[in-house]
Amino acid sequence: MSRVDLAVVGAGVIGLAVAWKAAAAGHRVTVFDPEPARGGASWVAGGMLAPVAEAWPGEEAALALGEESLRRWPRFARELRAAGFDCGLSEQGTIIAAFDHADAEQLDILRQYLDGIGRQATFVTGRGLRKTEPGLGAVRSGLLVPSDVFVDNRKLLEALLSAARSRGAQFVLETAVRLTGDSVATASRTRRFDAVVLAAGAHSGRLHPELATAVRPLKGEVLRLRYRRGTLPPPRHTVRAVSEGRPVYLVPRENGGLVLGATQYEAGFDTAVTARGVRELIEAAERIFPGVAEYELLETAAGLRAGSADNMPYLGPLRDGVYAATGHHRNGLLLAPVTADAVLAWLSNTRPPDGTERARPDRITSEEHVDASVR
Repeated sequence: MSRVDLAVVGAGVIGLAVAWKAAAAGHRVTVFDPEPARGGASWVAGGMLAPVAEAWPGEEAALALGEESLRRWPRFARELRAAGFDCGLSEQGTIIAAFDHADAEQLDILRQYLDGIGRQATFVTGRGLRKTEPGLGAVRSGLLVPSDVFVDNRKLLEALLSAARSRGAQFVLETAVRLTGDSVATASRTRRFDAVVLAAGAHSGRLHPELATAVRPLKGEVLRLRYRRGTLPPPRHTVRAVSEGRPVYLVPRENGGLVLGATQYEAGFDTAVTARGVRELIEAAERIFPGVAEYELLETAAGLRAGSADNMPYLGPLRDGVYAATGHHRNGLLLAPVTADAVLAWLSNTRPPDGTERARPDRITSEEHVDASVR
C-alpha cells in the first residue's frame, strides 16, 4: 500500500478511529478539530453497541451494517489493548423492557420481527427480568439480547486519541471552514493532501454542499449518575426501555456509575440542557429502575447526533473526491470499526467491508429522502 497524506476533519469516535487505523497502516495523518475527543456527540453518548436492539422493519441495511461492525469490535478492542490502551468494552448483553401494555405491544412487534429474521432475542416476563436485574421495577415484559453489548465511550475516545498520537497522527486544533477533495482550509491557512475524509458528525453538512440537507443535527440529552450507599447498584446489563411510549436507556459504568439517556428531537445546533429533558429522563428511568431517584446526579449534557434520512451513514466519495464518513445517527460508536476499515479500503483501492455499499453518498437525492428517524 502506498503511503497517503491524509486529512481527517473531525475528531469524534469516527474521526479518531479513522486516524488511528490509517496512521497504524503507515499513512501520514493530520486531524482537524478544536477539541479532539471531547467536542462532539461521542463524548456525551451512552456507549451502546446494539444493532439488534436498534433494528426495525424496513431498516435491514442498517442492521446488516451494524452487525458487520459489531463482528469487528473484538479485534478492534484487542488491537487497542495491545497498543496499551483500554476502551472499556463489556461483554454484558442488553435488556429491552416494556413498562405497560402499550409498550409491550410495541416490543412484541420488535420480537416478531427479530424472530422472523433469525436474530437472537429471548422473551422474558417481568418477573424473569427482575431475577436477572433485581433493581428493575414493575416492568411488564422484555427481551434479552446477549449479542448487544456496550463500551465506555469516554475511555474509548481517550484510548483512540492516545493511540492515534502514538502512531504519529498530527492534530490541528482549528475548525475546518472549507474542504475539497485535496485541501482543507482553516481560518489561518489552506493545506493540500492526497485525500480528505469528512467525519465532522452533525456539522458535516456545514462543510460540504452535497451533505447540506442530507445530514442534520438531532439533539439528545444525557445524564451521568452514581449510586450512593444504601441504594441498589446499577444494572449489570444495558437496560433499554419504552416507558409510556418514551424511550430511555441506562448503561452501567465502573465504580457505580450510570449513564441515562436519551431524549431526541429537532433543535438545530442548540446544545443547552433543558429542565424538561432532565425531568423526562429521570421520570422514565425511575419507572424502570426505581432506585435511580436516589442516585447522585453528576453531570447533565446534550449532544448532536448526525442524523440521516434513512438511518444509514454516508460512507464513500462525494462528487469532488472528499470521502464522507458521517451521518452515523445513534450508532457512531458501533460503526467506528467498519467505518475505519472502509477508509483503509478506499485508500488502498481494495474492496470495502460488506454492507458499506448500501451507505454510499451517491444515494442522496431529494426524491429518496424519507425521514425514518422518529418512530
